[in-house]
Amino acid sequence: MKVAVARERAEGETRGAATPETVAKLIALGASVTIETGAGTLARIPDEDYARAGATIAPTAEAAVSGADIVLAVRRPAAATVSGAAKGALVIGTLDPYGNEADIAALAGAGVTAVAMEFMPRITRAQVMDVLSSQANLAGYQAVIDAAVAFDRAFPMMMTAAGTVRPAKVFVMGAGVAGLQAIATAKRLGAVVSATDVRAAAGEQVESLGAKFIMTDALKDASGSGGYARELTDAEKAAQAELTASHIAKQDVVITTALIPGRPAPKLVTRAMVESMLPGSVIVDLAAERGGNVELTQPGQVVTTPNAVTIVGYTNVPGRLATSASQLYARNLVAFLDTLIDKKERQLAINWDDELVKATVLTRDGAIVHPNIKVA
Repeated sequence: MKVAVARERAEGETRGAATPETVAKLIALGASVTIETGAGTLARIPDEDYARAGATIAPTAEAAVSGADIVLAVRRPAAATVSGAAKGALVIGTLDPYGNEADIAALAGAGVTAVAMEFMPRITRAQVMDVLSSQANLAGYQAVIDAAVAFDRAFPMMMTAAGTVRPAKVFVMGAGVAGLQAIATAKRLGAVVSATDVRAAAGEQVESLGAKFIMTDALKDASGSGGYARELTDAEKAAQAELTASHIAKQDVVITTALIPGRPAPKLVTRAMVESMLPGSVIVDLAAERGGNVELTQPGQVVTTPNAVTIVGYTNVPGRLATSASQLYARNLVAFLDTLIDKKERQLAINWDDELVKATVLTRDGAIVHPNIKVA
């Protein structure tokens, strides 16, 4: 049973799909592991560390993947990259299929079984495999660090002989995994934190972290399935926008976190809201990769508006913490693989009827099999 990891080719991707720790775990499960040279370089993991853990270092992606039963990746690999793998080999990563159906069809044509980790069900036994949560947690932390760097004042209250410096006011929009981590991090830095979410149940979590929960009375609850919010009605959107507009004008830092997999990010902050903020204020848009929650966000850029508001629109925010992100992501992958391997036979033994498998497998036997992925 050969496991392969190729170097990531996507622009700006710094993470790796394996670490020396997970290489050792894979070998303990009965696998041989081959890693393309340089696969961990941007995550501060040299080839030598992989080799010491028991991996074979290959000079090219083709050499690493050749004959592999399992290919681990962060981003969706090109079909040509995995074409040399064994027939039916598992290609496991965050495959971003929506809008990229032709690329998924190409993977099917290459004869591999493509597995999208971002489709992992949010159920108790899959928590350790939840790549969206592990990466969002880091993104929420990094959002506050990026805000602090861009903000030209201190976050905490400081009482000095020269007078008192007031604490920064931070507003977090969305109280999912990223939002809750942003709240906790901003509180640790001494900011006065408030947050909003369209799910009423989020209020208790927000307040447990010491932040103030803001929610319009016109919106009772918009909880949806899978831990995400449902689509708001026009009246609810208007009420939420009115609340947001009045609150944002008083904030020093705004962090937006609203993302729904496979869809463009909802626009939550308008140009007028940005223009109402004081000079020197900062917005960090964690949805920039999907177009952004802020009307003026430029994905991949940090911009300053005419009224001197800085909008941070980094994409792949977890990749800004490449070492930590790789460690968590690689553990998610191994936790999933552990459910697919017969420990006695030390071989793959996939139960195709398992709910985790059914939810995540996109292609099998040369065809797209996931019901939500359609190719015109």
